[in-house]
Amino acid sequence: MIWGELLKKPIVKVDSRRNLAGKPVNNYILSSISAREFKLIRPHLEYVVLSQRRILCESHNNLKFLYFPNHGLISLVVLLRTGKTVEAGMVGREGASGTPLSAGVSKSPLREVVQIAGDAFRIKRTTFQKLLPGLPEFRDALHHYVVMLGMQVGQTAACNRLHEIEQRLARWLLLAEDCAASPTLRITHDFLATMLGTDRPSVTLAAGLLQRNGLIEYRRAAVKITDRKKLEEFSCECYAVIRDCGMRY
Repeated sequence: MIWGELLKKPIVKVDSRRNLAGKPVNNYILSSISAREFKLIRPHLEYVVLSQRRILCESHNNLKFLYFPNHGLISLVVLLRTGKTVEAGMVGREGASGTPLSAGVSKSPLREVVQIAGDAFRIKRTTFQKLLPGLPEFRDALHHYVVMLGMQVGQTAACNRLHEIEQRLARWLLLAEDCAASPTLRITHDFLATMLGTDRPSVTLAAGLLQRNGLIEYRRAAVKITDRKKLEEFSCECYAVIRDCGMRY
């Protein structure tokens, strides 16, 4: 995978690193850096539970933390003046949110919202800015991830503009399953419509088509992928492009 080639370092076993409170690290960036650099970061890793729909940072507000997910999914959302929203990218355990801080940028036009509940470690902005100059591997890993995330955002923009809602929904579900490491996703049609930049009836029709073809099962506030191979075949090429650009699971 491209992500592994960029880091050029083996991923440490997820149960071998913990923060000072004993919480295990399951984030790929935190698991990829050397023991020396992790030792410097470790005292500053605050464990947080990510509840669904929790807003980590509102668009155009100051970023206060970098979040490194262990489990769950964070959506990066464009919010327009009309109130309409669309997802531009997603962050799972392969990466981090709040990454503009790695380039010295304190604000982002994107809203960061928890799409699928999970947990993460976070580092305060002021602490991160003091530590970063002495952490070259950590800095490089973040910069590589930002490049991969930019590719994901570009591909998502093309997908939202050019592909049918059924294909876009398939792409989103596949990526969400990768992040959540579970075929059952606790998500509503209303929230899917918000993320895909469409309306609820369109999502309902698209989900119905996938369900009739035996690809998913939908029940109240949950979607279960029942035939992943066929769902991948049904999806547009964007899933494979985004996955191979760094969504390493």
